[in-house]
Amino acid sequence: MTADPVTLRNPPAAAADAEPAPAPVEARPAEATRPDGRASQTEPQAIAADAAARPGRPRRRRPRRGQFFAALDLGTNNCRLLVAQPDRDGFVVVDAFSRIVRLGEGLRESGRLSDEAMERAVRALQICAGKLRRRQVTRVRAIATEACRRASNGAEFLDRVQKETGLRLDIITTGEEAQLALAGCAPLLDFGHRRALVFDIGGGSTELSWVALDPRRPVGDPERIRSLGWFSLPWGVVNLSEHWSETGDPDEPLLTAYGRMVDHIGAQLAAQKARFDWTDELAAGAVQLLGTSGTVTTVAGVLLDLPRYDRSAVDGRWLEVAEVERISHSLARLPVEERADHPCIGTERADLVVAGCAILEAIHRLWPAARLRVADRGVREGLLHGLMKHHRGGRRRSGRGRRRRGPGGENRGSENRGNAERTAENRGNDGRGGGDAASA
Repeated sequence: MTADPVTLRNPPAAAADAEPAPAPVEARPAEATRPDGRASQTEPQAIAADAAARPGRPRRRRPRRGQFFAALDLGTNNCRLLVAQPDRDGFVVVDAFSRIVRLGEGLRESGRLSDEAMERAVRALQICAGKLRRRQVTRVRAIATEACRRASNGAEFLDRVQKETGLRLDIITTGEEAQLALAGCAPLLDFGHRRALVFDIGGGSTELSWVALDPRRPVGDPERIRSLGWFSLPWGVVNLSEHWSETGDPDEPLLTAYGRMVDHIGAQLAAQKARFDWTDELAAGAVQLLGTSGTVTTVAGVLLDLPRYDRSAVDGRWLEVAEVERISHSLARLPVEERADHPCIGTERADLVVAGCAILEAIHRLWPAARLRVADRGVREGLLHGLMKHHRGGRRRSGRGRRRRGPGGENRGSENRGNAERTAENRGNDGRGGGDAASA
């Protein structure tokens, strides 16, 4: 996607609505996947290997004056923004915003984005535009994911967004979304394991990436973190919740309905279990589960009994999977009203968290590692690292008159509408992707 200087056409004033700024991280984003669903043989792996050279949470530093970069991710459930400045080791986040907009509400049944959902999303994006304007952001990458990929009026909606906010959002493929999530989470990969499964439970889809880890390789070697393949599951917390509320038995016990959701998702992932049957590695404790999503961070907050959500207590935290299952089952037994009372859930997530827990449990049933690592980072961080990498590369090049290129290196131009069309074509090849990345 294009990493252009942002141009805003008189955006409205932004409300004071921000999430706490995350600590700087060290990853860089993966290159966009090719139309056949396969990742580049070298770039994503080299970037992730370099990003993971110093795992953990880097210390906070006072940002220096200079350019501001921004990453905006409009998903099926959330609208999220990060604003950052380049740092010698990565970047420092200076502003952040997150709001639940439920853009994909009702999409599964109608095939279209509803007027109410689009209005919620536009209001959130106007706030983001105001933040970008006040910060005088010089480069921004704004993306849209599953809801806009699926909706028949997705491109029309993005045209409206550009007219009303000045923001141009690009629809990315499922493969690129998986690679960005992997790149954003790379600092939390633990090289005490030989394999890792990184997953991002979204509102309308769940992206999974399987990777091989080799700490013996030097930083920057594509074999250090080697992508083995990815898959996009066409279920997330919004559409799975809607599906089950429509097809489930209202008199069925809540935990029984939850178990049926787990089985449903497990069946959808059966073919991927056959592709990546890591039975021996799992038995040896050599597989890391790394999850990034509102579901995973919410479960962590509940498990830790936090009085309010605290990113610093959650990001990078290791959880026992048995305890995660216990919390998931406890939440599944509760009516929505009681879930909403928990400070780490609230009313906006209360009706969605159980569907997310079902997806999470289906994943760790098929790949039963003893522990799960929580990531409160992902696609936005991957986008920012791409902007930083492009920025640093541009400073080293002398050709000022060359056409700008996206983080993956290819000429992008104005491709936001073409991406939606190519995504539909890609799905005709093998459903949801699942490309294998060969070693360099």
